[in-house]
Amino acid sequence: MGCVITIDGPAGSGKTSVSRMLAERLGYAYLDTGAMYRAVALAAKRGGLDGTDTPGLRDLCANLDIRLIPDGGTSVICLGQEDISPLIRTPEMDMLSSKVSAVRVVREAMTTLQRKMADRHEGLVAEGRDMGTVVFPCAEAKFFLTASMAVRAERRYRERVERGERSSITRVAEQMEKRDEQDRSRSAAPLRAAPDATVIDSTAIDLEGVLGLILHHLREGGILYGFSKINS
Repeated sequence: MGCVITIDGPAGSGKTSVSRMLAERLGYAYLDTGAMYRAVALAAKRGGLDGTDTPGLRDLCANLDIRLIPDGGTSVICLGQEDISPLIRTPEMDMLSSKVSAVRVVREAMTTLQRKMADRHEGLVAEGRDMGTVVFPCAEAKFFLTASMAVRAERRYRERVERGERSSITRVAEQMEKRDEQDRSRSAAPLRAAPDATVIDSTAIDLEGVLGLILHHLREGGILYGFSKINS
């Protein structure tokens, strides 16, 4: 396994966009672990499984063919040969992915798969909710992004409007608060910052500003020493 940089945080904190930007800037692979749990949630829904069917979810994960295919600065998520990228970015999948991710057998299966994916790359930016605490506890650098609920809800609302979805900021905030509670209270890999993670509040900082802070910390920590693609 090469150099791994983890970026965790709740929805709307900016971690997905910043992770993509950082991976592109460094020439690293980008691992969208949230998409992997959404893929499991979609497959579970199609199979008529819920979050209480542990044996069913164990069998489901054992037979899933999840693929993350690089596509510019992002990734296409596939189940087998099917591109499910547009199917997993919905409010329903937000909640279903949170439920299945709380099931220990699901997390164990995805953790194993995520580590296997990391072994294929010399450099990796891993984005999720337990990257620094569970999946890559020995990562070279760890970050945890956060932001106020008002800002996070506004960001997620704009994303949904751009996708043509009908919603309201109030409804989005309610859904995010419920998702946060599910993620923080689950017994398996709860959402939290790793003790050695650098916490960045993006409430009043744009994406370029957050990226700049991350790059600064990486330089100060010697992670980017001599890295030719990064301007000092």
